[in-house]
Amino acid sequence: MFGLFAKKPLLDEETIQWMFDTYAWALKNFDAHVFYQETILVNPSNQHFPGEGSSAFEMANIMFNHTKTYAGMAHWPTRLVNDAEITSLPKPNIQILGALRGSKGETKLPENDSDVITITYNEFQLHDPEVLIATFAHALAHYLGTTAQEPPPGGAENWPFVTELLAVFLGFGVIMANSANTAKIRSCGSCSGPAIERANYLSQFDTTYALALFCHLKNIPTTDVTPLLKKSLRSFFKNAIKDVTQRQVELEPIKLLQQN
Repeated sequence: MFGLFAKKPLLDEETIQWMFDTYAWALKNFDAHVFYQETILVNPSNQHFPGEGSSAFEMANIMFNHTKTYAGMAHWPTRLVNDAEITSLPKPNIQILGALRGSKGETKLPENDSDVITITYNEFQLHDPEVLIATFAHALAHYLGTTAQEPPPGGAENWPFVTELLAVFLGFGVIMANSANTAKIRSCGSCSGPAIERANYLSQFDTTYALALFCHLKNIPTTDVTPLLKKSLRSFFKNAIKDVTQRQVELEPIKLLQQN
């Protein structure tokens, strides 16, 4: 009876601990300095994604190049391809000169096709830019993750979850959270168009908690973030910020990495 009015946890404790451990892993492997000094919270707006294209490819390419820049991976050799034009993705030979991420990265002209990372896009996703940007961010996080010097928390079986959280770590938390559920477009007044969706592994609430951890580490005010989130996630985000702030034991290892 005394537990009747106990506060319900936002997420299960194992998931929360895994998120803190994965952030520590990311800071160790992908340059804590770049995270704290260069990484921003990406705003799903024309302010952060300016530009117009005269074709579907040009529009997708503009969004992709902005995504690469915010991820700190502008110097990575990539090729954008319509997924309708490709049957399989070749495994790239990733060789990055100098800094792995950030403004100190060095651009290297690829010597052959195997040195280029192929990223695909779906034209339908252009109807919902957040979904397309989230897809790009997740793909870049995947390839960045393969360069880690140590396995992620939970091992390889957690890889899809790790790379989604890594996309949040790269600054795309708002976009990842807002696009975690399938959206529908309407082609007429009474019929549904095709689904605009991305394959998500973390729930929208998992992703929002990971965003709260990002914002706490980056000292981003809650009031700057909540207007960017869809309404159904705003209250959860505020509670997640409170929960993260109280977890000094889990935050301590991350603070030590910030000082190194």
